[in-house]
Amino acid sequence: MIGADAIVKCLEEEGVSYVFGYPGVAICPFYNSILQSTIKSVLVRTEQNAAHAASGLARVTGKVGVCAVTSGPGATNVITGIATAFADSIPLVCITGQVNSALLGSDVFQEADITGAVESFVKYSYLIKDANEIPRIFKEAFHIANSGRKGPVLIDIPIDVQNAEIKKFVYPDTISMRTYKPTVKAKKWLRSFQRQRDRSSVQEAGFFWRMPRKGWSALHKSIRSRWCPR
Repeated sequence: MIGADAIVKCLEEEGVSYVFGYPGVAICPFYNSILQSTIKSVLVRTEQNAAHAASGLARVTGKVGVCAVTSGPGATNVITGIATAFADSIPLVCITGQVNSALLGSDVFQEADITGAVESFVKYSYLIKDANEIPRIFKEAFHIANSGRKGPVLIDIPIDVQNAEIKKFVYPDTISMRTYKPTVKAKKWLRSFQRQRDRSSVQEAGFFWRMPRKGWSALHKSIRSRWCPR
């Protein structure tokens, strides 16, 4: 099994059904491997559409959206979609191909520091340098994207890592990250509203919250007192 096969296997373990993307040289090993999978690869016309389509799927299904594009301009084209997912708290895993590991930082053809470019609007980003780390990293990426305040995670994978042999594929059953312990305080704030019987549905920032109608006046007053200028 090579790194590209391991990526596809990780997506299968996470229950991914669709991957939106546009192939290129640096991501070709992944696309060769996904042909042997039941995962459906949706070919878009531009990379921008890949990120937005994956985001749209996540909004509708509640599952993590996945997109895969090549290096350089392919990767930079998904930036707007990633920033949108971050602003709207949409769980998204963006896989980007990258030039050979030995050529990183040398300004070769279609090289871009995509992990640095998206640093301010992703929950986390990875640059994989060892193919044996792929299972752990993908498990962490999906956990981060779909917990706490949900959002996008970027995984940058050089082409030589995609082609590298993996000694043994073991996908983690559980995960424990010392540096990532998310809490969502909004749930506690909304608990009093959720206890009442008369409820209506509100969609905001990628979440479906159930609010009681009687609580609207209190919510309105709270919002005005906290954030609206006088």
